[in-house]
Parts: sequence; C-alpha cells; structure tokens
Amino acid sequence: MTLAVAADQGAGFETRRKRTRREEFLETMNTIVPWVDLCAVVEPYYPKRGNGRPPIGLERMLRIHFIQHWFNLADEACEEALYDIPSLRRFARIDLGCESVPDATTMLNFRHLLEEHKLGEKLFAEVGRVLQARGVKLNSGTIVDATLIAAPSSTKNEQKARDPEMHQTCKGKQWHFGMKLHIGVDSQSGLAHSAVVTAANVHDKHPLPQLLHGQEQRVYGDSAYASQKVLIHSKAPKARDFTNKRTRRADQVDEVARRKNRNKSKIRARVEHVFAVVKRLWGFTKVRYRGLAKNANRAFVALALANVYLCRTRLMAQVRP
Repeated sequence: MTLAVAADQGAGFETRRKRTRREEFLETMNTIVPWVDLCAVVEPYYPKRGNGRPPIGLERMLRIHFIQHWFNLADEACEEALYDIPSLRRFARIDLGCESVPDATTMLNFRHLLEEHKLGEKLFAEVGRVLQARGVKLNSGTIVDATLIAAPSSTKNEQKARDPEMHQTCKGKQWHFGMKLHIGVDSQSGLAHSAVVTAANVHDKHPLPQLLHGQEQRVYGDSAYASQKVLIHSKAPKARDFTNKRTRRADQVDEVARRKNRNKSKIRARVEHVFAVVKRLWGFTKVRYRGLAKNANRAFVALALANVYLCRTRLMAQVRP
C-alpha cells in the first residue's frame, strides 16, 4: 500500500482535524462554478474517444486547470500537489486507489488546446452570460483601468533576448517590462465584462472603445483616460465622461476638480477589487509564458474565475434551500 493511498484511507479515522480555508474555498467553488456550461464551451474542441488511448474526462481537466489558476501552479507543481494534497484530489474527483493523477504533459496539452482555439475568452464570455442569467445585470456605468503584469527582463536564455512581444514602460519614475491587462468593470456589480491584453508600452486610452459594451451612461477612469470623449462616444454615444481630470497646472492645484476626482474615485475603486483577486489571490503578477496570446488566455480565465469568486455570496444564496 502506497503512502498516498494510506493517507486517503486513514482520513476517515482522524478525529482531530480542522476544516481548512482551502477546503472551504474548494467546496464553495465546486458548488457555484457552472461546470455544465463551461464544459459545453470546450467540448466541441476536446478529443473524442476513438481507437487510441481514451481522453481524460473534460470536467476533470477543467477542474485541474482551475486549480492551477487558483493556486498559481505550473504543470509539474500541480501534478505533485494533486498527489500530495487530499482536498485537491477530492475537488478534481481523483481516487488514487484506482487511477493516477494526470501528468504534467496532459495538463500542458489541455492548456494548449484552450490557447489554440482562444477558449479562455469564450469561457470568460460564458461566465458573464451565466451570471447575467442568474440576476447579475450590467448597469449603465463602466469603470476602465489597466494594470501591469511583469515579464522576465533577463536575457540569460537560449535566445539571448527578452520576449519580443513584451515591452517596457515608465510608471512613477520606475521602468517596468511586461504587458498590460486592460479591463472594463460594471460600476454597480464590480464585475469585469471586457478585457484587452497589450504590451506594456501601449497607452491606456487606445483599448478604451473595446472595454465598453455600448450602453453606458457613465464611464469612469483615472487621469490616464482624461480628455477621451471622442473615443468614448465612438463606442457609447450616450455615455458621459466621468474620468478623473488632472488637477495640477503650472504648480497650481484646482481644489474643485480635486474634490470631484475624490467623489468619482469612490466608485472607480471597485475596479481594484478585480485586480486584487487576479493578482493577489490568484498570483498573476508575473507572466508564465512567452508571447501575449498565451498570457491573454490565462488572463481571460483568471477574470472569469474572479467574477465567480466575487459573486460567491449571491450564488451560494441561490443554491441554499
């Protein structure tokens, strides 16, 4: 009997266990994630049973893929974690008594499948559709913002060069190398409804029309989006510009504009909740792959999971009798 099997079998005799936050989190996500709808998005592209080795169940691979996002695990690290941690195996529905954990190459191939067909973006859109069907409506306001995701600046690799799709930009008199994640967030629910991934040197204003759904009455943003009424009206003709204005000119501070900015920022701050989940909870502060496309796929899946997480109280209330 292996140690892993013995640990699983011995769990039933433990009388001094404490329910961990990880177990509570996984149980919540197991309940509220719309597995059937998300599997339906991937199923047309997933390998079918044939004459060769039968593929691993789609929902199991999706669960493992989400574990990688939630705990910021690479393929090999995720394989070892599944062997080591019973709560992760229970969530992935793996019984070591009769089957092994999918290896790192299988996880890699599944991620490549999502990247090849841009399924990360489709999963993000499907989560949005499901949440709206469950009562989370888009309000008449959108908050736009962008955050930097760092990339390795070292040239100590086989190519002796940095990632050509990543670029550097200066923020707060400090240079950063990597990419930018631009998002549009509903001003009432605080959920992301659109996203764009660019290199770090692209100004925040350029993806602005792609972050709006067109029905906005108000658009909020920081001072990087100031004086962009033409861009806003090109996508949302009825929207009023509520972006923050620059308050300092010729060493003079406009106190009226400053107070207005502070009032706007009380609403605009909701966009930071999404970034806090994606970057602080999910650990997406650095890119793991080369190129924008692979990291964009990761960003869209992370945003989809962040929307589910931010709605967990409402979704759990709908599940409870």
